Amino acid sequence: MGLNLKLYMHITRARINSQDFIEKRLLTRLQTSALTVRTLSSSHPISHNIPSCVWKLGRLNHVAIAVPDLKKAQSLYKDVLGAQVSETVALPEHGVYTVFVELGNTKLELLHPLGEKSPIAGFLKKNTSGGMHHICIEVDDIKAAVTELKKKKIRILSEEPKIGAHGKPVIFLHPKDCHGVLVELEQA
Repeated sequence: MGLNLKLYMHITRARINSQDFIEKRLLTRLQTSALTVRTLSSSHPISHNIPSCVWKLGRLNHVAIAVPDLKKAQSLYKDVLGAQVSETVALPEHGVYTVFVELGNTKLELLHPLGEKSPIAGFLKKNTSGGMHHICIEVDDIKAAVTELKKKKIRILSEEPKIGAHGKPVIFLHPKDCHGVLVELEQA
């Protein structure tokens, strides 16, 4: 054999051995990592680092939409989109008229101002076409939620829960403490 052929075969064997070595080492590392992950996941539940609460969040109850024309909004959801739409209900203590649109897994709440001091009137002055106003999430213990959220420095927009559109106690959390979203919590 010529020198070039011997050198080529030597380099090729070295590459194959080197590649085998790298593959074996990589496989060993992966197996060790998988074993570590399995061990950690079985000995420490994921919820281990999540602080336990006396209360729990439930399902999304509704998404509220402020509308400048309640009749037009009702017609859109009922006549155009074919949804089941409730009658209009006045809630003077909240300064709103409400209409619920059933969606199967949740609801939309159409909000329209009731009186000049309505929070929805202020919202519609800034957003003349209307828009998403808040989301509502159910909780299993609203009083415990209020107590704990106050301890965590989450601002609540009323001192005590008020009775909401579903006849259950509700509170609102300040949007600046909830990433720009007004959050309503409702007793489940």
